Amino acid sequence: MTEDALEDVLRIENLSFPQPWTRGLFVQEFRNPVSYAFIEKVDFEGRERLGAYIVFWIVAGEGHILDIAVDPELRRMGLALRLIAFTLDFMEGDGVTDVYLEVRRSNAAARKLYHGLGFEEVFTREKYYGDEDAIVMRLKFAERVLKDS
Repeated sequence: MTEDALEDVLRIENLSFPQPWTRGLFVQEFRNPVSYAFIEKVDFEGRERLGAYIVFWIVAGEGHILDIAVDPELRRMGLALRLIAFTLDFMEGDGVTDVYLEVRRSNAAARKLYHGLGFEEVFTREKYYGDEDAIVMRLKFAERVLKDS
């Protein structure tokens, strides 16, 4: 992701979350040396369109997924699964052993997706989103390899 994609990213962000990231937060991540951001473009109705994005950190062998969203018009097409799988492969190639993320307790679709990728719910952060708890999920790559075998 570059600043050129930011208008589309902010549109998706604002449609996806009750407390969306601001332009300033994304720009801050562009300048953060441990931060990475990828986008996924798709062909939709005959034109290329930004369909999804992800922002994550890699620090001392740990990955942390900070933000991921899919354009509401393009949901249920496998974009999130492909983008997360690509990101996990990238992280594993960079020596990451554990990946963490937070997800709203009420976001059953995301929790199901993460479980399917091998994430486990490890604890709850009460009122993390102000109005709702976050479930912290973790993927251990050693266990992922065993599950795939």
